[in-house]
Amino acid sequence: MMPTAHRRLLFLVLTLLSAASILIASAAGSVTMNWSEWFAAISNSSSEQGELLWRLRLPRAAAAWTVGALLSLSGCLMQVLLRNPLADPYILGVSGGASFAALFGMTLGVAAGVIPALAWAGAMASILIVFSLARGEGPWSGTRLLLTGVVTASGWAALISLLLTLGPDSSLRGMLFWLIGDLSYAKLPYWALAILVLVFLACLGMARSLNVLAMGETTARLLGEPTRKLLWFVYLLASILTATAVSIAGNIGFVGLIVPHLMRLLVGSDHRILLPAAAMFGGLFLVFSDTLARTILAPRQLPVGVVTALLGVPLFLLLLNRARVKQ
Repeated sequence: MMPTAHRRLLFLVLTLLSAASILIASAAGSVTMNWSEWFAAISNSSSEQGELLWRLRLPRAAAAWTVGALLSLSGCLMQVLLRNPLADPYILGVSGGASFAALFGMTLGVAAGVIPALAWAGAMASILIVFSLARGEGPWSGTRLLLTGVVTASGWAALISLLLTLGPDSSLRGMLFWLIGDLSYAKLPYWALAILVLVFLACLGMARSLNVLAMGETTARLLGEPTRKLLWFVYLLASILTATAVSIAGNIGFVGLIVPHLMRLLVGSDHRILLPAAAMFGGLFLVFSDTLARTILAPRQLPVGVVTALLGVPLFLLLLNRARVKQ
């Protein structure tokens, strides 16, 4: 277990890096501010640069941090739930339901402000479908849950392909950006932040149970854990986290897969430390990725999902190679 002094230092560093990433994101872009202009914009929200800072960049950076934290927490829970290091927040079809509902709304031409609500509703529908079909009788079956989720995700993917085929050309670009993951019009709704805080506290409260569960269901049962209820509760929390993230920014890949692995290498597998470390690092990682997406080809902006994939693929291959060398 990481010594207390090292743990405090780690959280202090992650907190400072998170704050720095948001400050840099608010100053960088197609119109770059120096720090004197930034301080002037902070104090005068009615100026042109103040409008840019308060209405666009700071809300987008806050949304990016929150989405990164949501996906990282969900990834940690999914990997415990399925006992599979390749599990990510999207593996059980939650994102498919959200994406289908959001794209269906775009096809109908609904207002942009309604899209997150549609995505949330679609994600909840997918959760209910998977839960109803996978629950069954008898003991918990992670295999049944995984198969049900994968098949449900495939069904949503087919419906999404149908929408892309039949949808109007005018909305096709926005639909593709949603599928890739995009923060261009993201705002941070207060309910999303409330969900992050509440689920995070719930996860911390059952961190010991997650540690036991990671050893295997049989071990957890022998140590007195109500494994069936606990596993379904973990699934519900992970799905809510994923649904919230997707409703804000679409399908941003690799954050929920890579960040838990990196943090396990750094802090170990104790979820009392892993969960807060993963949430904070996931937030600053996505803010950094979104800043790159806005600036690397400025004034053009890339979908942030492209940047997380370009960063995540080589990073994941390095992690796999490290694991192979240790064996």
